[in-house]
Amino acid sequence: MIESPSTIPPSQPPEGASPEASHLRTIRSFVLRTGRTTAGQARAFADAGPKFLLPYSAAPLDVEATFGRVAPTILEIGFGMGEATAQIAALLPEKNFLCCEVHTPGVGALLKRITEQGLENIRILQHDAVQVLDHMLPPGSLDGVHIFFPDPWHKKKHNKRRLIQGPLAAKLAARLQPGGYLHCATDWQPYAEQILEVLQAEPLLKNTAASADGYAAKPDYRPLTKFENRGIKLGHGVWDLVFTRVKAT
Repeated sequence: MIESPSTIPPSQPPEGASPEASHLRTIRSFVLRTGRTTAGQARAFADAGPKFLLPYSAAPLDVEATFGRVAPTILEIGFGMGEATAQIAALLPEKNFLCCEVHTPGVGALLKRITEQGLENIRILQHDAVQVLDHMLPPGSLDGVHIFFPDPWHKKKHNKRRLIQGPLAAKLAARLQPGGYLHCATDWQPYAEQILEVLQAEPLLKNTAASADGYAAKPDYRPLTKFENRGIKLGHGVWDLVFTRVKAT
């Protein structure tokens, strides 16, 4: 049985820990939202869940056994309703996609897409991605990380709740193989600016952008979702940031 996100105990920083260390221990990769699971999503849980849902375990994940093959593995944090995830997995069948999301309707929606599209290269962890990084993914175990449209926490007083900050960037960089990549995308410019600043400050990451502003062209594998298309029609911008892992000096 997969542990409910609501039962995850809060991590406590050690006495005397720095504010940054405290943030690293207390940050969550999600905010629990209300939502109704449809009958189709419930069927997908019953039919596809046993194969494609993974239980959280505080032990390193055997990726080869999990996917039944040796292949490049991409971690996705927060896939929403799974529209882009399913499209990317279908486009790149030679890669494994390990996907973290705690929102039950979203997990059900992706399981439904997996069944409908006959996808075999996705596995889902319905658990906090920060704890997954801490306990299930050892250093150098990933070939890529996708974080698309994380909650921007628009109000300035809430900016500290944003997922992508220095401690997480260091975690992600450490778990990438040299040459692996981290791809973030956001439609909120102030958050894009913060992400750019955070990732540029991480010594194990190098910006791939050719443009002077530091933002990358949208990679071909990332589709435009209905939500994104609607925003573009309203004049909203979207910023992609793609960094690669360099060898430690």
